[in-house]
Amino acid sequence: MNKWLVLFRKEWLEMVRNYKVIWLPLVFVVFGLLQPITLYYLPDILKNAGNMPEGTVIKIATPSSGEVLCETLSQFNQMGILVIVLAFMGIVAAERRSGMMKMILVKPVTYTSYILSKWVSALLLTFVSLSLGMLAAWYYTILLIGSFPFVDLAQGTGIYFIWISFLLTFTLFLSSRLKSSGLIAALALLLGIVLSLVTPLLEKWMKWSPAQLTGAASSLLTEGAAQGNVLLPLTITILLTALFLYLAVREP
Repeated sequence: MNKWLVLFRKEWLEMVRNYKVIWLPLVFVVFGLLQPITLYYLPDILKNAGNMPEGTVIKIATPSSGEVLCETLSQFNQMGILVIVLAFMGIVAAERRSGMMKMILVKPVTYTSYILSKWVSALLLTFVSLSLGMLAAWYYTILLIGSFPFVDLAQGTGIYFIWISFLLTFTLFLSSRLKSSGLIAALALLLGIVLSLVTPLLEKWMKWSPAQLTGAASSLLTEGAAQGNVLLPLTITILLTALFLYLAVREP
């Protein structure tokens, strides 16, 4: 356990040195702030930037608090996933290319501890970033739109985080097997895109899909309750995450 903690501190120190602990949460906070502010001031933005004829009146219904937070989650599901994959695509591959991995593994540490330290540190930073982004969106939504239950926010964010954890673990698995960071990012993003597109198109046959969790999280935010059977995709996502983590810790 002590050796694992040393590796974990090493990973965290490295993320501090390359400022990942600053810019990754900051990106999510900015995305979180932009959504409620943009939706609230959208009529004024269109009026001032749309070159409309004089006297044109633009009426856009103000979205509910849940709809604003749902849009924020949708933004995270696009740009947020891209940022996370790019941030961690070389988490193992970069050290293999530089020879750092060999230098670490010649010491009395196991490959499993090495991979797990990276997985936990990446997961923790991702959780903090996602939470800060949703909290920023929630705070400004309350200021500009109206109140929203914190419990629903926490539940929706928690379910969505499981989907993010699945993609992050898949990225870690690819990084433990491939040397090209570009290929790792392409495959991880391709999986997320394919699941997100195919799941609603073939919903009858894709009830198990991890991408169903994004819909469940959105319905929690807009309706206060998850629609459909959440247990099945939740279980499958956790099992797939565990599978990719198991494959990642198996020394190649």
